[in-house]
Amino acid sequence: MPYVDRQNRICGFLDIEENESSGRFLRRYFILDTQQGNLLWYMDNPQNLPKGAEKVGSLKLTYISKVSDATKLRPKAEFCFVINAGMRKFYLQANDQQDLVEWISVLNNATKITVPKPGEGHTGHTETPQEVLGAMKQVSYKTEIIGGVPIITATQEQGEGHNEAERGGLKRGQNHLPYYLSRGAQDQAIIKAGYCVKQGALMKNWKRRYFMLDENAVSYYKSDLEREALRVIPLKEIHKVQECKQSELMMRDNLFEMVTSSRTFYVQADSPEDMHSWIKAISGAIVAQRGPGRSANTVGILSDSKDIKSFTT
Repeated sequence: MPYVDRQNRICGFLDIEENESSGRFLRRYFILDTQQGNLLWYMDNPQNLPKGAEKVGSLKLTYISKVSDATKLRPKAEFCFVINAGMRKFYLQANDQQDLVEWISVLNNATKITVPKPGEGHTGHTETPQEVLGAMKQVSYKTEIIGGVPIITATQEQGEGHNEAERGGLKRGQNHLPYYLSRGAQDQAIIKAGYCVKQGALMKNWKRRYFMLDENAVSYYKSDLEREALRVIPLKEIHKVQECKQSELMMRDNLFEMVTSSRTFYVQADSPEDMHSWIKAISGAIVAQRGPGRSANTVGILSDSKDIKSFTT
């Protein structure tokens, strides 16, 4: 989902058809900078790229004439929308239906394209990025115990024009399982899987890794195509999982930490929603593993209707 970073810019991952009419979409990290009047995209979050890494592409907001849903124009491209800029059309794919709606909204707002409702007059107020995203429906999560395993899924109140299929879409590229676990009985215990960025133990560099949570451990791989995990962290060794208290010091958005007796693992998710989803999923798996007796007496969970902020033993 698009989110507002510490520089007050709207950011997030999208897939873009960089070569028009090629049908080939590539994953890019987008930054909507309304102060500079640009839409920029990079190979990854610039925080994870070498210092001074160049952008892959850019588009001045003044060139954009219209942003709209393009799922009917590109039926094979799921959650597709189009940016019309002069003689060029940029086709992009969002992660799910809500992501598509939010990106169209923030881009249209940034380029001052509005369609007033009947009876509404024009106002001179330009919404800030926080106001634009804050006015949209928030994602909440529900936990279901299936076969003794807590399954975390995103839920959303039904809004105008959203049907059950639209609300049920998973975030593409984040929650899919590796190809060798995609079928058969092997995937029954997988609770959550997706890409995050983690800090190395020695060099303190940041690398994108594929994380997988099951009922016994958190594992991470070099990619979703790998069979052998780089590391397996048993849930019984995790004392705490929470939003990182040092995110400002590390200058990292969407940062959470898993604390064990030997090491603290710092992990950066792609969005605030994904960060809270990981915290809640790992916390729920630990509680399920240790049983209701332990969770009631020795496990403290600070939670509200949307997320579990931390898990502590």
